[in-house]
Amino acid sequence: MQGFNKYYPPDYDGEKHGSLNAYRGKHALGDRARKLDQGILITRFELPFNIWCGTCNNHIGMGVRYNAEKKKIGNYYSTPIFSFRCKCHLCDGWFEIQTDPKNTRYVVTSGARQKDEDWDPEENGGFAVHDTEGSAAPVDPLVALEKSTDAQNHQTKVQVPRLESLMDVSERYNSDPYSLSLKVRKQFRDDKKVRKEKEKADTVVKDRYSLPTTLNLVEEDEASIKEAKEQWQKGRKEISRESKRRKLTFEPKSSVIPISSRSSSTSKASSTAVDSLRARVLSNTAARRPRPSSSASASKGKHLVIHGG
Repeated sequence: MQGFNKYYPPDYDGEKHGSLNAYRGKHALGDRARKLDQGILITRFELPFNIWCGTCNNHIGMGVRYNAEKKKIGNYYSTPIFSFRCKCHLCDGWFEIQTDPKNTRYVVTSGARQKDEDWDPEENGGFAVHDTEGSAAPVDPLVALEKSTDAQNHQTKVQVPRLESLMDVSERYNSDPYSLSLKVRKQFRDDKKVRKEKEKADTVVKDRYSLPTTLNLVEEDEASIKEAKEQWQKGRKEISRESKRRKLTFEPKSSVIPISSRSSSTSKASSTAVDSLRARVLSNTAARRPRPSSSASASKGKHLVIHGG
């Protein structure tokens, strides 16, 4: 299609220059592209909400338009995030507003503050609005995409390997039930034989030492044998210590007495005991009986003889 109402200079070559803008050395967007080398494009931006300027503290209403510096600052998944830097028309301050694709809204990042215009029905004499469809699908398509992506990753990394492992176990256990049952029964018989032998040995030990039948004996392993040896040695030490203490308590203070002196002291002690016994017997007999005449007592005294040891 040919261009109309455009002046083409005589030295213009379409194959060489490509376009009139390239021939004149200008951008198609004109002065809006003066900072395009910095990644900034001058665009017309309209305020999406009411704000207060952070420099002059003046109110700026929603819908006011500015020549904003538009710049791409990042991505949310595949959606670009843009910032719009505007100069306040009431002062020389600058403020910046960015897009928020995650929440589908705009956010004031610097130089101003947004007016909070969330209407609360309870504060204004109304009734609170509750979500009666909590189980419904999310309205936000990005949230739905995130949930579906998380569910897919969980299914791929967790659920599928778990199902495969369960299927392998089921196939291994149900491939040949007869051989598996035969193996389990053989293992059970071996365990039962070992258990019976142990019970028989425990019964012999209980009968030997008269232990109660309900007593459970510990299995003989290295740990139990070592513990029993330690307890045995500890008990022997305590017994030897107790016997030494008793010997020190009941040991006579005098030195060793010869055998001859020991026999003489024994005979003296026995004679002394006989004399004291004779005196007690005579005193008791005299106290209980009435005192006889002299002749009777003399005659009876002849027959009373007390033999000493």
